[in-house]
Amino acid sequence: MEENENKIGKQIWTTKNLDVSNYRNGDVIPQVQDLEEWKNLSTGAWCYYENKTGKGSTYGKLYNWYAVNDPRGLAPKGYHIPTDAEWTTLTTYLGTDAAAKMKSTTGWDEDDIGTNESGFAGLPGGYRDYSGDFYDIGANGYWWSSSENSIPVTLGSATCSAIMAMFTVYYIKQNGFSVRCIKD
Repeated sequence: MEENENKIGKQIWTTKNLDVSNYRNGDVIPQVQDLEEWKNLSTGAWCYYENKTGKGSTYGKLYNWYAVNDPRGLAPKGYHIPTDAEWTTLTTYLGTDAAAKMKSTTGWDEDDIGTNESGFAGLPGGYRDYSGDFYDIGANGYWWSSSENSIPVTLGSATCSAIMAMFTVYYIKQNGFSVRCIKD
């Protein structure tokens, strides 16, 4: 196993949020900072939370759905973006208190840290909404699924009762969420 991956049950997950600027084939994924440009996107893009480069070293990049779903491949070779079923397999395997087992032991607001018993090391990287605004860093982490009609996975802090759950609202493809990868 590589340094930045961890076996959880029968799955091998990356232990950090994705932080790539190119698709697997080498094509550049544009960084979009401008609010108006972000909300009008219909192609792949990424940004740092609040467009601050320093946030990227901790939380990785936030990608829109178009980057996640691009046929050139967002995940590095040998990995893919997890499907809804793969996220469900993970949380089912972890069972009770899956969120606490997935949350990192640092980085959460109000001392709402996890045990990271699973090695997932989930951080509250927040998200960028379809209008280009940023929310929830320190409080919640959001990750895309590769299943098109899915709802992003959220790992919440006290505001979400520290449970791992699927969102109860429909996602918007212009939203920017973190990405975790799973080994092929």
